[in-house]
Amino acid sequence: MDDETRGASAARTLGLAGFDAPEARALPPAATTGVAGAAVPCASDLASRRALAHGRQQLRDGPVADACSALLRAADGLRETDPLEARRALLAAASAAWSAGDHDTYRRVFAVGPCHVCGAMDASTPCAKECPEAAWRDHRIGMSAVAEGDLQRATTVLEPRLYQVAPRAETQELCDAGSVALLLGRLPLARRLLSLALASARSSGAQTEVPGIIAHLACAELREGRHPQARAHAEEGLLLARRLGQRNVAADLSAVRALVVSIAGDLPTVRHQVAEVLAVAQPHGLAQAAFLAEWAQARAELGAGKVEQAAARLAPLVQPGARQGHFGLWFLAVPCFVEACVLSGRILEAPEMVDLFAVWADLGADPQAPAQLARCRALLASADRSEELYRAALAHHEKASGPYEHARTHLAFGMWLRRRRRPTEARDQLRAALMGFEHCGAALWARRAGAELRAAGEASGTAEAGLLASLTPQQVRIARDVACGATNKEIAAELSISVRTVEYHLRNVFAQLGVRSRTGLAHLLANVDDDHDRGWDLPEPG
Repeated sequence: MDDETRGASAARTLGLAGFDAPEARALPPAATTGVAGAAVPCASDLASRRALAHGRQQLRDGPVADACSALLRAADGLRETDPLEARRALLAAASAAWSAGDHDTYRRVFAVGPCHVCGAMDASTPCAKECPEAAWRDHRIGMSAVAEGDLQRATTVLEPRLYQVAPRAETQELCDAGSVALLLGRLPLARRLLSLALASARSSGAQTEVPGIIAHLACAELREGRHPQARAHAEEGLLLARRLGQRNVAADLSAVRALVVSIAGDLPTVRHQVAEVLAVAQPHGLAQAAFLAEWAQARAELGAGKVEQAAARLAPLVQPGARQGHFGLWFLAVPCFVEACVLSGRILEAPEMVDLFAVWADLGADPQAPAQLARCRALLASADRSEELYRAALAHHEKASGPYEHARTHLAFGMWLRRRRRPTEARDQLRAALMGFEHCGAALWARRAGAELRAAGEASGTAEAGLLASLTPQQVRIARDVACGATNKEIAAELSISVRTVEYHLRNVFAQLGVRSRTGLAHLLANVDDDHDRGWDLPEPG
């Protein structure tokens, strides 16, 4: 199949052919004829193509609001002379609006009016099957539903076409279909289509397209809980994006990497990576990259026991208002915010967000959301309801892949059981959590699960020997936390005990170990086997 035939096939599947006009309609005279009879583009056509080239460049490396304006101008200018390219410009404008978090423009791009061919009147009325506008108009109807949050309608309209995309379709068609599948929460399908797009781009030598495709693929892997694969792809794409001068794409990839490192690495590393993202995201208006970066830092802060900082950072990102994070992504950070609120004493802010998250979970666009919702409700519930909700969350996990989220619920439930003096049951949950975290490379969470497991009475081999042998598991945790810089208030919030109890244990630790200050304790523990528990690692549920 030659390039022209492949392009026509892609246009039919995506509905790109014939911008607001039937494919068979004759194009109006928008060009003059030279002496040899060849078509010579007119000035307005050339200006539109310059705007298209500029917009595409800015989308990869420049202010995305400028890219969106240029692409919309190009789409308008090319709608009569080159309908196929006009529709591609419009889709690129939608991508720019998404990157910018510009909900209004995103809506306008996909606004649906009457079809002048078959007479379909509005978005509630699809075109007749034989209408040449049907595919493109269906696409706009589905994406308009996405913009309005009507995922059920969006899925009904868009999903059937995703399964019609052939494995040997052209790169852009595969990438566009994979991106739609990602929006709809069809994560295995999104990964398959984006992997095919990546293979197609590499085999055809389309190097400039590769980093953007990898960014979408890494996002799909991250949302599905495939953290090691997401990190590998993000780092690969990041190197190429930097080499090609695609700073916006590099920022997206850096944000994905930071999210992975926030469960596998330490807070200083995440802070450095977030700073790299924001250095580009802020001047270029990259709302998506900025949101993911802020979420990554909050997740790492939560993992480091900085629960108040995490709650304060997440509040404006998830709560309704002018400062709310990206219109299509804010809900992803809600489970994280709920736990930060519970641990930092801002519990009154959490129920409203759980109710909003429940609306998102009911849409069915995120396989992990039902389990996350049940876990959030368990964190907030009274003691007589929590166990039922934790078990409901675990049942939901059995229906969706994602070892990290599953392990996170095992950990939360195990901690709850341990605090209620049910150590045998707690150990079962905590062992499952430990294995799950190790499986997905979440090193910080694995250390936390190990600490909880030892606090629940699990034998720890040689870890209890030597310097810390005289301390109880609770005292060891407090000593470790103090050595890592946690305050008494932060430790109390994490362990669900009072500040006075922390102070009591700390006085005993000082006496047992023969130190007189927090600094002395930190120096003493610096040479102790690092395999022992560290109490602040990863209390983040989402």
